[in-house]
Amino acid sequence: MPHPRQLATYPLAETSMAPASLTATVPRQLVHRAAVAETLLTGVTSTATDRFTVFAQWPRAHQLHVSSDRTAYEPLLVAETVRQAAALLAHTAYEVPLGHQFVLRELRITTHPEHLAVGAAPAEPTLRVTVSDVDQRGGRPAGFRCDADIRVGGEHVATGHLAITWTSEAVYRRLRGGRTAATVSAVPVPPGLPPAEVERALPADVVLAPADHPDRWQLRVDTAHAVFFDHPLDHVPGMLLLEAARQAVRARARNRGRTPVSFHTVFHQYAELDRPTWIEVVDVPGAHDSDVQVVGRQGETTLFECAVGTGKG
Repeated sequence: MPHPRQLATYPLAETSMAPASLTATVPRQLVHRAAVAETLLTGVTSTATDRFTVFAQWPRAHQLHVSSDRTAYEPLLVAETVRQAAALLAHTAYEVPLGHQFVLRELRITTHPEHLAVGAAPAEPTLRVTVSDVDQRGGRPAGFRCDADIRVGGEHVATGHLAITWTSEAVYRRLRGGRTAATVSAVPVPPGLPPAEVERALPADVVLAPADHPDRWQLRVDTAHAVFFDHPLDHVPGMLLLEAARQAVRARARNRGRTPVSFHTVFHQYAELDRPTWIEVVDVPGAHDSDVQVVGRQGETTLFECAVGTGKG
C-alpha cells in the first residue's frame, strides 16, 4: 500500500508544520522568491500519496495582486499562489535540489470573483493539491502536473492546474548558451498605456506600450520592477507574460467593462530579454464571446498562448 510522501526538511524551517502552528512564511528559497514580502505560503502537509494540503496568506494590499481600491483579490494572485505551491512541493516532497531551474509549461486557473473580496484580515487560503504525471529521468523526478482546489473560509474561490519541469543549473546553462542575467540586457522600456486603461494605479505597473495596431502592444520589460523581477533573471518571467495577457484584455476596446476571471496559458519558448516581445489579441473562430485569445511573439516565434475568460466587471 502506498504511503504518503515524507516532506524534506530544508534549512530555516520545518515545512510539514501543523496548521495551528503557522506563524510565518515558508523559506523564500523554496518558492523561488528573494523577498519575504512576496512569499505567500505558510506551510504544507502530506495527506496521502501525491496529495497535499498547502496553506497560504494573502495580503490586504499589494500593488499588483489586490485591486487598486483594495476591495478584491486579483485572479493572478491565485496563479502566483499555485506556482509557489508547485515549487514548494517539488523541493519538499520530490527532493528537487535548491538551485535547479524550473520551466513553467502550462497554467490554468479559474476563479470565482464573488468569493475574492478583501476582508477585515488577510485571507488564509487552503490549497488541496494533487500531483500527477511525475516525469522520471534517471530514477529521479524531472517534472509533474498538479491540480489545486483553493478555498478561503470554506468558500470555493478557485481551481488551478500547472505543469512544470526542472533541470540542474549546469544543464540549464548549456541549454541557454551562456545567456545569464549578467550578460543579457533588456530592450529599452517604451512609454506605457495610461494606467487607468489597464486597471492599474501606477505607471510602473503598466506592462503594455502602444504599437501599430489597436489589438497589438509591445511588452514593457522593466527589470527594476520589484515584483516581476524579484531577483535577476535571464528571461522574461511567466508571471509578467500573464499580466500582459490580463492587461491586453483590459485595454482592448471591445472588451471594456469585462473582467478577466480565468486564464489557460501554454508556454512554448523562453521570452528573451534582449528582443522586443509583442502581445496581440487574436480572433479565434468558434470562441465564446467571453473568451479572449492572447498571443505573445518575438519575431516569428510564438512564445505563449493564453485563453482569457471574462465576466462582467
